[in-house]
Amino acid sequence: MRHTLSALIEAGESQTLELKKSTAEKDRACRSLCGFANGQGGQVVFGVAPNGKVVGQRIADRTLEELAQEFQGFEPPISPSVERIPLHDGSDQNLVGLELLLARVERAAKVPIAFRGVPYERVLNTTRVMPRATYQRLLLESVHATNRWEIQTAEHCGIEALDQDELIVTIEESIRRGRLEDPGTRETMALLRGLGLLVNGNQISRAAIALFCKDEHPIPEFPQFNLRLARFKGTNRNEFLDNRQYVGNAFALMRRAERFLIDWMPVAGKIVPGQLARIDTPALPVEAVREALANAFVHRDYVDAAGSVSVALYDDRLEIISPGELHFGLTPEKLYQPHESKPWNPWMAKVFYRRGLIETWGRGMLKIASLMQEAGLEPPALRVNDGAVTLAFKLHTAKSSEKSSEKSSEKSSEKSSEKSAEKIIQHLRQQPDATASVLAAKLGISPRAVEKQIATLKKTGLLRRIGPAKGGHWEVTS
Repeated sequence: MRHTLSALIEAGESQTLELKKSTAEKDRACRSLCGFANGQGGQVVFGVAPNGKVVGQRIADRTLEELAQEFQGFEPPISPSVERIPLHDGSDQNLVGLELLLARVERAAKVPIAFRGVPYERVLNTTRVMPRATYQRLLLESVHATNRWEIQTAEHCGIEALDQDELIVTIEESIRRGRLEDPGTRETMALLRGLGLLVNGNQISRAAIALFCKDEHPIPEFPQFNLRLARFKGTNRNEFLDNRQYVGNAFALMRRAERFLIDWMPVAGKIVPGQLARIDTPALPVEAVREALANAFVHRDYVDAAGSVSVALYDDRLEIISPGELHFGLTPEKLYQPHESKPWNPWMAKVFYRRGLIETWGRGMLKIASLMQEAGLEPPALRVNDGAVTLAFKLHTAKSSEKSSEKSSEKSSEKSSEKSAEKIIQHLRQQPDATASVLAAKLGISPRAVEKQIATLKKTGLLRRIGPAKGGHWEVTS
């Protein structure tokens, strides 16, 4: 223990460690313990100067009594553990009879904690008064388990508001994936009960409405069941190339977002040797984008009636924006490390998981990062600001042929080129000794265009020249 403590002291004050020369500073020490309890937990060591010099102090019963009395200032109550550590080991007579006092506290089960009516937080190696916004967020998290938006009754909404086909599709897909036993019925109320989406007996929950309300049927009580999609020209929001808005259930909105990205996402194309057809590869892994979209619907804050999931596509990036904050001590850095799964809407998360749309056990961001790395791309950047969580994927595309804003004209040209290649293959099957001029006349294109197509077909292995340029012929290999 002493060896470990010595290493901590040598490292200096940090997010989880405070050094105090003596218990005379117990008031300030308790502020730090309050900050630790509201954060990751931590410890205060009495008997060490701020510069790390071990000075020790004499500890009597009265010392411990005064410290325990100081602990009464925490609200809600917490009980830091206190440990005495003798310093004298025979090598330094100045330390005879002196001790260190170690006060440790874990992250509190119910936050925020205040000391003498004031909440504190720990930022790096400093304790400070907690900002009001942080206090309100922690207070919301503390009551979230028993007063979540998703487990409230959906007032004025009955079974007629639900898309029963969407519900049955969810059940069938969950069974197919082995994530749900067949309930033996397809009766709506029974299925909702099995998914945990009924509250107060037989009342439909808000989660059920968010997941299964009829598509494109606005519900006045829930304007937040909204999706915004935009394709911007360039790298800012000055000019739209496309702008759409939809209302509906979470699954329908997710499908619309996917279709929008299919329409606008840049693709890279190549012809594989031995094949005539071109292979198109999206600029981003489809599975990674799908996981990100699902997470946006599952983890969003549904309380704000003005909030909506948004998808913004620029020339250089894709942003998926979900209203809300990161809760339960999670940070962008922690989400890219193994962490406990703490969804903000756990009942909705369970349904998405059973349908096979998200990972469980806190692996969503890790899966996205892994898929991006497998594709040779960097993981998306995660940032939290203005009451929203934004996941930004970089698009590594050329400024010319692969820009999605020029996609239509490019695809037309590419399809025309592919058709010309197919016709050349067909003609050479029938007339292997045909020249570029003859082929050009038959296809209605220039001899130079024919020569370029033949060069490409040779390179891909679809054509082979037999004999000399004059007097030889072409062989179609596939």
